[in-house]
Amino acid sequence: MASLKVYNSLTRQKEVFTPINAPYVGMYVCGPTVSGESHLGHARPFITFDVVFRYLQHLGYKVRYVRNITDAGHFEEEGREAEDKIATKAVLEKLEPMELVQKYTNMFHWAMQQFNNLPPSIEPTATGHIVEQIEMIKSIIADGYAYEANGSVYFDVEKYNTDFSKKGQPYGILSGRNLEDQLDTTRELDNQDEKQNKSDFALWKKAPPEHIMRWQSPWGEGFPGWHIECSAMSSKYLGKKFDIHGGGMDLQFPHHECEIAQSTVCNHVAPANYWLHNNMITINGKKMGKSYNNVIKLSELFAGTHPILEQAYAPNTVRFFILQSHYRGTLDFSNEALQAAEKGFTKLMFICGNKEINISKHRLNGFNKAVKEAHISVPEEWCLITKLDKINAEKDFSTFLENYNNLPEIVICATDSIAIGVYNACEKFEMKIPDDIAVSGFGHVKISNLLNPPLTTVKLNLKKAAEKALENLLLLINNKPITETTLIEGEIIFRESTKNK
Repeated sequence: MASLKVYNSLTRQKEVFTPINAPYVGMYVCGPTVSGESHLGHARPFITFDVVFRYLQHLGYKVRYVRNITDAGHFEEEGREAEDKIATKAVLEKLEPMELVQKYTNMFHWAMQQFNNLPPSIEPTATGHIVEQIEMIKSIIADGYAYEANGSVYFDVEKYNTDFSKKGQPYGILSGRNLEDQLDTTRELDNQDEKQNKSDFALWKKAPPEHIMRWQSPWGEGFPGWHIECSAMSSKYLGKKFDIHGGGMDLQFPHHECEIAQSTVCNHVAPANYWLHNNMITINGKKMGKSYNNVIKLSELFAGTHPILEQAYAPNTVRFFILQSHYRGTLDFSNEALQAAEKGFTKLMFICGNKEINISKHRLNGFNKAVKEAHISVPEEWCLITKLDKINAEKDFSTFLENYNNLPEIVICATDSIAIGVYNACEKFEMKIPDDIAVSGFGHVKISNLLNPPLTTVKLNLKKAAEKALENLLLLINNKPITETTLIEGEIIFRESTKNK
């Protein structure tokens, strides 16, 4: 398999990715908190890790991608008062908590479909794993790293830090934060008097009388802390030690730091080998926040209804915008940036043969289906019909270049022969490939690699296709029906003709 390098937040360096048990890969990504509609900031991690998921599969790995749904939990976020977001929002919207959860889970799934994200292999919920969380907490208490106080249970951060610092695994190993510094800067929050130390975090919270979501536990009725849910679900579906843990940079501390500590105690091993974190999205240079009135819900983004927006933006324009920047860099949203992404993303042209020819018909149908699913608008004149040879392709594309000032950035050709004709036309008009126009072909003929520049093309698995054709022929000879259609995927051979496109 081809090697893959990733930046590991744990070691703060790029490393060659080596799975624990190749070709199998386990990846856990922190999913949404379904207390409200997903916004623009939520789009970045899920699009980022959709690409990671796809690329690992492309390399030939068998990936189990686990992404949770947070539908319960006591949230302890840096700089914020601890709260149960689900219960709070349910009261505001006059809904049952699980009614609220279902509403926003459905909206999240709808948004992911709009982005053309693949669904995860497993999508567990926090409320569906209360038993596992309780058992994990009991184990941590038994090992002496958690304590009960007034019906709540807290993780003893100071004891963990003292003991595990000796092993080179201090609390703060992921974020690089020193515990003493954390203690000096920690705000006084509710129930601090219950804790032995200000840095201790909740594994289980006692439910006050007015609290709606509550479960029985050895410590009384209550609900889980935020951090414990991910540890319980990742270890259940991926094992005590797995390959990749992903999420946004805002989760690095305290959420992921706490995950590492509690999982290490309970499972006697650190949970993940590689920690991947995407950076945040800012809007016109400002952090997203209610005080700035710049929190753009995804439905508002697609419809163009937020006051900041000058227009609606198609989901795949947003996806393209997000993927133009390195996932670890800050990405600044603006109407100008989205409009530029829209222009760059939609300037596609397709050239094929007569629709009466099966090859042309099927490839044109495939192209039309793909652009429709991607919400790309392709001008009618940019679907050019020619003959399946280089001479006619050169002639017809030359005519196109003569008649249109607004030109595509990428020309996708149904065959390599058509692509050669496009090359010749570009040379006639002194247009450089790929600087002025990028070109891709289909078929992987031998000459494709000898062109200047070498042609990006699709290589067909002719052996597999021939084998399947023979199987079907034998079925027909023996008067047996062909019961299924077999999709034989090609392989894109990327070369210089589409460089930087």
